[in-house]
Amino acid sequence: MKVILTKDVEGWGTIGDIIDVKRGFARNYLIPKGFALEATESHIKHVQEILKQKARKLEREKAKAEEIAKQLEGLEIEIKKSVGTTGKLFGSVTTSDIAEVLKEKGIEVEKKKIMLRNPIKNIGSYNITIRLHPQVSATIKVHVTPENI
Repeated sequence: MKVILTKDVEGWGTIGDIIDVKRGFARNYLIPKGFALEATESHIKHVQEILKQKARKLEREKAKAEEIAKQLEGLEIEIKKSVGTTGKLFGSVTTSDIAEVLKEKGIEVEKKKIMLRNPIKNIGSYNITIRLHPQVSATIKVHVTPENI
């Protein structure tokens, strides 16, 4: 029986693939669980239209991410934090702090897109990667300086 996958099924294929499976597997597992539809002309057209819409949406998201990446590339920001006598920060600089400074500069970036392995706990300059899209990323320079009291 030919079915068209509506979700990724490990070992069988990805969304939109037309595969040939045994009738029992299709009727008892794939179709009831919502993983597939019977491969009729109308279902094939329906799934192809959904795939086209997703492709257009992904392309728009990528274009938007590239636009933001152009604004971010080479950008340098400064974050002032209070410091102890040893040069260590009281607290740390996190993705939230970086996102807040970027927002003040008019660039909205979700904090989960800022790739910071560990919070910054020392004064200095750091190159931070921001992954805006799976295929688009930008690097900014973050300068952590002591706060003047």
